[in-house]
Amino acid sequence: MVKPALVIIDMLNAYDHEDAGLLVPSVERALPAVMHLLEQAREHGFPVIYANDNFGKWRSHHGEILGTVLSGPYSHLVEPIRPDESSYFVVKARHSVFYETPLAYLLGTLDVSRLVLCGQVTEQCVLYSALDAHIRRLAVTVVHDAVAHIHHDLAEAALRMMEVNMAARIVPATEAFG
Repeated sequence: MVKPALVIIDMLNAYDHEDAGLLVPSVERALPAVMHLLEQAREHGFPVIYANDNFGKWRSHHGEILGTVLSGPYSHLVEPIRPDESSYFVVKARHSVFYETPLAYLLGTLDVSRLVLCGQVTEQCVLYSALDAHIRRLAVTVVHDAVAHIHHDLAEAALRMMEVNMAARIVPATEAFG
């Protein structure tokens, strides 16, 4: 049996970077679908894993990261999808959720064989994470209405690459766990 896990990529974000003006509108459009995925995963008892940048502060932990973003001007993009007590959390330093993180080990202990990816940025962290999952022989589903982008054209190309080159299922949130 294929056991999925929902991986929410970089959604705990302060949006204090130079591309934020391009990214925030896309995050606002993706947020309802991310909320739907989170509700479905929790309802079915699927693992929910937040994989998030640590803002370059290597002393950061998920409580500190969450506190930082919830006290900022974009807390409305984080509050509806904040981790609960059953959520897992992986701090990442680079684009892929796997690079130098314990995620592969965690997935093994949870007996997960399919990742449902959502979050940001489609043409960066989502793309590289999907590639690394594919290399690890995990099935990949990318939820196209639950990923946010900076550059629409690059995001469309990234989704196509994930589908064609990595055999990723590209589906709407309503079909992610089906």
